[in-house]
Amino acid sequence: MNKRFYALLILVVTILVGCSSQHTVLNKPPNVLIEIGKETYETKLGTYCWNNENNGVCVDTVGPIELLKGTEPIHVKSGDQIKFVMNYEPKPNEFSVTQMNNSEQIEISIKDNQITAPTEKGTYYYSYSVWWMDDHLENVSNGDAFYAFVIQVK
Repeated sequence: MNKRFYALLILVVTILVGCSSQHTVLNKPPNVLIEIGKETYETKLGTYCWNNENNGVCVDTVGPIELLKGTEPIHVKSGDQIKFVMNYEPKPNEFSVTQMNNSEQIEISIKDNQITAPTEKGTYYYSYSVWWMDDHLENVSNGDAFYAFVIQVK
């Protein structure tokens, strides 16, 4: 009887451990992809602050234009939809997108995790900024990250 009990106990524990949800612990913010049509492209992680099991780290980098030096722009059509994709939970709860072209810098409206490519031809640099703001403490961030990418409108 004891052998059956222990065998059943081991089986139950194995099933519970195997079926439990696993939370992935990252040492830095998750990757962000951009999706244009059916194609996906990587962004480049810039400046961030990240908390990993009570070990906080902040990394400061150069701005988006310098960070993307030597990077081939993603070719898009005027008015294409650019969607931000992050396969990580929890998702950030605050977002901002800044567009840079020549010496001009403007904030772009983001809706449903998407922006629209400019109508004028040219090369445009972007900074996609995200924050994981605390749900209970006002003005407290549990992490933030800035992602950069460059497009060329044909």
